[in-house]
Order: sequence, then C-alpha cells, then structure tokens
Amino acid sequence: MAIISDFQDDEQTKKQTPPSSSSSSSQSKPSKSIPFTSTFDPSNPTAFLDKVFDFIAKESDFFEKDSAEKVILSAGRAAKVKKAKVVAAEKAKIAAEEKAKAEKVAAAAKAEKKDVEGKEDEKKDQESTLAAPNKGNGMDLEKYSWTQTLQELNVNVPVPHGTKSRFLICEIKKNHLTVGLKGQPPIIDGELYKSIKPDECYWSIEDQSIVSILLTKHDQMDWWKCLVKGDPEINTQKVEPETSKLGDLDPETRSTVEKMMFDQRQKSMGLPTSEELQKQEMMKKFMSQHPEMDFSRTKLS
Repeated sequence: MAIISDFQDDEQTKKQTPPSSSSSSSQSKPSKSIPFTSTFDPSNPTAFLDKVFDFIAKESDFFEKDSAEKVILSAGRAAKVKKAKVVAAEKAKIAAEEKAKAEKVAAAAKAEKKDVEGKEDEKKDQESTLAAPNKGNGMDLEKYSWTQTLQELNVNVPVPHGTKSRFLICEIKKNHLTVGLKGQPPIIDGELYKSIKPDECYWSIEDQSIVSILLTKHDQMDWWKCLVKGDPEINTQKVEPETSKLGDLDPETRSTVEKMMFDQRQKSMGLPTSEELQKQEMMKKFMSQHPEMDFSRTKLS
C-alpha cells in the first residue's frame, strides 16, 4: 500500500507543478508581418539596400545565421540572371520588330519598283505601237497632213481643184479647228491637241486645190502627238528637228531644244536624262565631301 500511495503522491505533485521555462521557450512564437516603407532612387540603389538590410537586422535574427551572406549573394545572382533574360527578351523583340519593319519597307519598295517598271514597260509598249513621224515631224492622214516645229504647225488639206476661198469654212479658235467646204461635212472638226494663239494663225488656198493653215503654238517648248484629239498619234521620241534651223533660234530656246533632243535620245536608249545625270553628279560630289557618312543604301537613279 505504501508503494501505491507514493506513486499517487508523485503523480499529484507532477500535476500541480507548473511547466518549466525551458519547455515554454522551445515552442515557436507565431510570426507576424511587419510593414516596411522606403523610397528608391534609381541613381543610388545602394542606399535603398542599406535601408533594407538595416530593417532586416533590426526586426529579425537573419544576419546572425552563417548562411545569411550566401543567401544574399544567391538572391543577387538570381536577380541578375532574371534581369539579363528580360533585357535579352526586349532586345530580341526590338530586333524582330525592326526586321519586320525592314522587310515591310523592302517589300513596299520592291512593289513600287515593280509598279514603276510596269508603267515604264507599258509606256514603251504604247510608244512602240505609235507611228513614226513624217519628214516634217507630223503625220500624213487620209484627208489631210500636218508638220510641225516647236513653234508652229503647218496643216495641208486637199480640196477639189478650182476651189476658191469663198467656198471654204476655216474657223481657228484657241482649242478648236474646223476646216471644210460649205454645205458639206467638215474635213477637220475637233479639239486641238494643245492650245494655240489664234491671232497669230493664218490660212490660204494654194493652187485652188490645197488649204494651207499656219497654227502658232501657245506652248512653244513641246512636240504635238497629233493635230486634233482622237486622231492617230505619232511617237514624239522619234522626232528629229532640222539641225540647220537651230541656229535661227534665240540662245535660250536653242538650249532648251538641244536639251530636249538629248533627253529624247537618252530615253530611247534607256539612259538617264540630263536632269537625272545632274542629280547623280551632285550626289557623287556630296558623297566625296562627306566620307564619314554611310551611303551604302543610297540609290543613284
């Protein structure tokens, strides 16, 4: 009985004895979040890190651990790798956008070039179907013929022999010409290819069989493709002014005519015109004066 009594006393003593301080300290305290507020200056990130480390040291025992420095270095390396990936991805995105843009520009330039070449080919095809001018740089038609210089046109309209001027209708307007016999359908009745100077135009009947008309061009720097619109056209690229008459022109007009003749020959051979050659020379001079600039993508045309 004494043994049992002793055991019961011991058990009662243990129940009445409060837990020791060592056992209570072994239980972990519940963690709670502590707010951290600070400003970040991108030009001085070290100051921000100092504040972060000071806060960690004050509010925890993190820096008392032997692994603290290793953890911080590892976190720094991970952040650096992550940043490098972000930068690389951004560069790759920019490079892809620039490549796509360059390809788009190149495709547009190629399409534009193809369109220009197509128009040039179409123009050449059209010119190849045009008739060559007669010896007077005009055309011989069924009911009349005409010749031209840069300043004027001469029109010859055959009429029945013995025809007198009172039997004729010849109306010369700025943009219209009507020629024919009274009481009959007009031989010529249409809008002129370009305007003329009516006050400087004349007509007469020669040998009572041909109506001769002189028309003075308003624009005396251009060749006409036809007399009236709707008539067959000539290929003005094949016009050949009489060289002997160039000396009769004033210096300015002669220079213009010679330039036009040169440009026509160049175009017929697929070569640059005088204006294009001048632009090329200016560009070459500019390139020689600025060797530091990159002209690899410059196209001389």
